[in-house]
Order: sequence, then structure tokens, then C-alpha cells
Amino acid sequence: QVITRRRGLSPPQMISLTVSMHCVHSALCINVQSSDVCETLALVFCGADVSCDTGDPELPSPIALAQHHGQNLQLELLMQNRNTGVRLGEHRVHYMAPPSVTHNGFLFKTGSMSVRLCLLEFSRRWCVLNDGNFSYYESDKNATPNGGLKMKEIVCLAVSPPETHGYDHTFELYSDAERLYLFGTDNPETMREWVKSIAKSFIPAGAEHLLLKDFERIGRLRYKDRLNREMSRLGWFCLVGSNLHIRLEEHTADETIDLQKLLELSIQPENEVLVLVERGRTLYIEGERKLDFLGWAAAIQRNAGSSGDTLSQQQLTEADIPVIVERCIHFTTQYGLTSEGIYRKSGVNSKIAALLEEFRRDARCVWLKEGEHQMDDVSNVLKRFFRGIEEGLFGLEAHSWLSATDESSRICQYRLLFSNLPRVNQATLRALVNHLYCVQRFADLNQMNLHNLAIVFGPTLFQADGKDYSAGRVIEDLIQHYVTIFDVNEQQLKKQLDEITYIIKLRDNLAPKAGTGSGDFICTVYLEKKKETAEQHVKIPATMTAAELTFEILDRRKISVKEKDYWCCFEVNEKEEMERPLHYLEKVLPIFHSLGTDSHLLVKKHFSMEAMLVYLASKVEVSKHGMMKFREERSLLGFCSPFSTSKWPVKCLKVYHGMKKKLRPPTWYLCCDTQNEMREWFATFMSIQNGGRVWPAEWLKSRVASCSAPLDTRFGNVSLIPLRGSENEMRNSVAAFTADPLALFRNV
Repeated sequence: QVITRRRGLSPPQMISLTVSMHCVHSALCINVQSSDVCETLALVFCGADVSCDTGDPELPSPIALAQHHGQNLQLELLMQNRNTGVRLGEHRVHYMAPPSVTHNGFLFKTGSMSVRLCLLEFSRRWCVLNDGNFSYYESDKNATPNGGLKMKEIVCLAVSPPETHGYDHTFELYSDAERLYLFGTDNPETMREWVKSIAKSFIPAGAEHLLLKDFERIGRLRYKDRLNREMSRLGWFCLVGSNLHIRLEEHTADETIDLQKLLELSIQPENEVLVLVERGRTLYIEGERKLDFLGWAAAIQRNAGSSGDTLSQQQLTEADIPVIVERCIHFTTQYGLTSEGIYRKSGVNSKIAALLEEFRRDARCVWLKEGEHQMDDVSNVLKRFFRGIEEGLFGLEAHSWLSATDESSRICQYRLLFSNLPRVNQATLRALVNHLYCVQRFADLNQMNLHNLAIVFGPTLFQADGKDYSAGRVIEDLIQHYVTIFDVNEQQLKKQLDEITYIIKLRDNLAPKAGTGSGDFICTVYLEKKKETAEQHVKIPATMTAAELTFEILDRRKISVKEKDYWCCFEVNEKEEMERPLHYLEKVLPIFHSLGTDSHLLVKKHFSMEAMLVYLASKVEVSKHGMMKFREERSLLGFCSPFSTSKWPVKCLKVYHGMKKKLRPPTWYLCCDTQNEMREWFATFMSIQNGGRVWPAEWLKSRVASCSAPLDTRFGNVSLIPLRGSENEMRNSVAAFTADPLALFRNV
């Protein structure tokens, strides 16, 4: 019986009608095209399925109908009620159970939902699968089942890893009523037969190719993609190792996602969505029920990580190179090609082990940064990874590489052996030898020539003890004949070397120069406002922090700091009309070198700092969420943003704030509705980036206690030489010093 409100009658005047669910769904499809939200709500409360079939292939659901007719309020109501309520009828048939699938036998069943179970928690049951119904009995003598479920109620079938739940072999059945059924057996053949029979009974004919795979999890999920995020659709998913095989609703062929090559994998727990980002595509996966979704999310996240110790079991890039190898090579190329003894020097063992463990746990989440990671630690992580990899970089045929002795035929033999390597080994060896070739090209700077690199990497890559130089000879040949062995385009190689040369020159220009007062530069800093009377010319050593610069300026102007005064050094960009307060521990000299012609350093009071500190003090843990307007622009060169996904590493960001007169945003522009909201977001970013250290309260106390009298502003901070003697002697000394500044120290 359905209670519905008739048009034109007041709410108390109701009429009771007996109708079929087909009529309810038809009424829902008609009503969502109008603005009567109350009628739609009443139909939903009576059991109408918001995903029912409309009979129109172009607009297959009420959601599509509401969207087509521009009923945004109706659309929102339907979307909010998409997975709620008990479905009293299913007009849409996901599959047709093959009547020929029958199976029976003894299984061990448990009603417990513990993470790990023991044998005593299982009971032996006689189980029967027949005509799309699965039933279990006390024994094979009983005629009345203890329980059961219909195959159309199953949303997922999962095969547990061996010995997960007491028995060697167990499988799980998830129903759309949020129930989990767990069965076990000691016989692997028995479990395979049951799993195959049950899967055949609930997987539709359109996705039957998934049954041919040795899956560990199979079932139906709802999904969205970047092109259509308003309406979720049905898909059949099959997880086999690191590969996720999919039969999507609108496609006629199976698709495969290599989980180890994902650019990003994240979970949105608030709305139970798993986000899979690969090159050129983003897939949003939703579970039909929470229990089912959590199982899929855990399995996909586990299989997307490194699954073993061979190269092919690592998290890989799109080019089939392990992520750990690519990121270590990239870091070394950016910051280490001029480091003397690179790959020969040892790092800090504890830091090397910790960084290697981070990569093994989830390489996608490890970002190497200058200052935070040391060059020698990163280079040793790469060597330790190759030494510990199972089967080695050269695979099972490593001895064939070492046995090549004839110098005239070695190159041809290397080419043949390289072509026989597995795909991942080929890509990794090519990338590593390319990197070592670039390293030895700059041997005049890093002292690592061809021979030195061969001594280091020969025993490492062949996992040998280093007593025999045959391993080093192979590496030396590969580097020396890199172009020939790997069929390298010489123009592309020259372009790569030119880019590296440019990076080195750029870093040399930004680096402090050696000599007396090494790293000191005379910089212009402004106090409170950019004008001539506020200019201060300061000698900034390489070690000077933003806090030290700030109080150097205040001391010169003899400005006393009161308790609630929060003086900071700001990086100001006049053209973009934005600014960034420097963290008090941030080194000033690199910031100064990176400033453009439209930027300058400014010391002024940070009027938002007190409110930021109060906000952070009220937080139990540093996190924030909320709605912000977002806009991203492509660079002038047309390159795509490295942050094109929905997840940004906060520690890699530089966060500016300001009010722009014209909407011409920087690359990533986040807009807040109020200044208070902007302060809270900025405080959160700053706290996360600096480990909770936002303001140097303790440092200020110690500074005030030990502070000496300020320097005489007439002389700035220039060191003075005392002159003694008569007036004529002092005049002669000054004249001599002007002609030759070192003359006074010749006899010292």
C-alpha cells in the first residue's frame, strides 16, 4: 500500500491505494520532470528506486530525466537518496542466473566477523547451490536449511589469502543487505569449484570473460569518471594481482588498469569513494554497501603497492621504470651531478634504511626535496635497492653477461642479451645506464669517471662481492657504448646533456661564492613600505634566517618589539599583487636570488599572526576541510600542471595570499569568501609545512635576554678597524688602506 498526496488536497486528506512497484516507478519517472519535490520524496519513502529503468535508452534513469529537464532540486534529492532505503523491487535485472549451475558439498561456515578467526569458530555445514539459490544445512540429512541467500543478492565474491581465517582456503560472500558470509575448506580444489560455481551464478553474461581470470575479488561496483561525475553507473570489477579488470556499463570490451602504474590512489572516506588516477583518466569507484566498499578499497590499496622483491612487482611509472629508481635518478640529476664522489660516498645508515622503507611501503607518496634529503643518502638508497632486488637487474641470465670475453663481439652479445630481458628490466637498465652516462660526462666536476662508476655499480648490479672485475667491465662497456647498445638517438642525448649543463650553470649562479665572507651578499630590504626612505642595505650571509633579518632591520632603526608585535619578513610580488610571509627559519639568501624584477623583501608587522596562533591552538590535530573556489591555468609554454590530480603534497607548495584587482590568477588560484577563512587555511598550510612551528616564541625570549645594544646606524654592520697614533699617522694609514686594503696586514 502506497500513501501518496493528491494534488489540490491539504496534507491531512490522504488516500490509500494498492499498486505494484511498477506503478510506483512509473510515477517517479513522471514526477521528476516537474518541480513537485514533495511528491518525489513520498514516492522514495514508499520504496521507489531512484535508479529504476525508465524504458528510454537515452534517459535510462529518473536521475537522467531530472537532469535533462533542468530540475536541479529533484536531481539533488535523487542523488542524495541513491543508495538509501530498502529496495522493495528491482525492475532492472543485472544478470540472469544460469539454471544449469548446481553444486553441493561440505563447507565450514562461521558467523563471526573478527579480523582473524580460529578453527573453533567454524561449523561444518552441508551447502547446496541450485537454480540461483545458495543454502546451507546442519547436515546432508536435513531437509530444512539453516539459512541461505539468492545469487542476485551477492554484490561481491572475495578469495582470502591462504591461512587468513584458520583454514587454508576461505572465501567471502557480500550481500546487498550488508551481510558477510565466510566459508572455509582445507582442500584447494574444493574451494576452486565452489568459487567458480558461485561466480558463474551471479556474474552476467556480458562480463563472463572475467570468470576466466584467477581473481581474488570479483563483483559489481558503481563508478563515475571525469566526464560524467553527476550520475554513477554500474560496472563489473575483477581484481587479479596488481591488475584491475573492468567491464563498464557503456563499453563492450574489458578494460584493465595496472594499479602499480597509477599516478594517484586515494580514498574519500566521507562519501566512500575510491579515486584512481592514471594518465589521461580519473575513475571514481563507489561501493553499493559500506562493508563491500571497505573490502574493495583495502584490496586495491594493498595490490597497488609493491607486491614483492622483483622489479616487476614494484610500483612503476608509465615507462615501466620502478618509481623509486626514477625519483632517485631525477633527484641526483637535479642536485647531485656536481657533488664530488657521488655514488662513492656513504650516507647516514639510519636515514638510508628509513627512506628505503618509505619507498617500499608506498613509493608514490615519497617526494625527494633538497634540504630535507641529503644527496649521499639518496644515492645509497638507489644502490641498496638494486643490491637487494630479487633476481637482480640482469635477471636469471646474469652469468651470460659476465661470460662475454671477446672484445670484438661483446657489444653484439650485450644487444642480444638486452633484447631478451623482461620489459621492466629493459626499461630500468636503459634508464640507469643513461643516468650513469650523464654522470661520467661531468666527471671534471664530480670526479666519477667511467672506471670509478664501474667499480661502484658492477658489484651492486650483479650482486657480487667485488673481487672479480668482470662485473665492472660489463658496466664500463654499457656506459661507454651506451649509444650503440641501446639504439639511442644522438640528437635527443645531446639535448638532454645541454639541459643538464643549463641546470648546473643556473645552480652555480645561485650558489654562494667561495672566498672571504663566502656567501655574503648586499641586499635591499624595505621596512613597512617600499620607498626610498625605508630602504635598508643589508649584508646577508648564506646562513641568515628570516627572523634574523627581521630583527637586524628593527635593531638598525632602534625599533623595540612589544609583546603582541609580530614582525615578519615578507616576499612581495607587485605584479601579481600578492605576498608570502617567510617562515622564521627560512633561509633568506635563496629567496633573494629567486626574486624577479617585480618582487622585493619587506619587513612589516604580520597582523594576522595572532589570529592564526589562536586558531591553531584550538585544533587538536592540524587539518582543515571546506569549499573553496579553484582555478588552474596552463603555463605559457603549454605544459600541464604537475598538480593536475586532486591531491597536492603540502610540503611542496609555496602559498601566497593577496587580493587581486583583476582576475588573473597564478597557476593554482584558491579563493576564500572571507579573510578569516583565508587566515585559517594559511595557518593550516604553514603549520603542516613546518611541523607545527609557526612563531619563534622561545627564540624571541632567549634573544631578548641576551640582546646587546644595537649597532650605530651610521656605520650599519660593517666591521671597523681601529686607527691609533698621531693625526698625520692616521691620515697616512687611511691613504695607504685606500690604495691597498691589505697593506695594513702585511706584517701580521
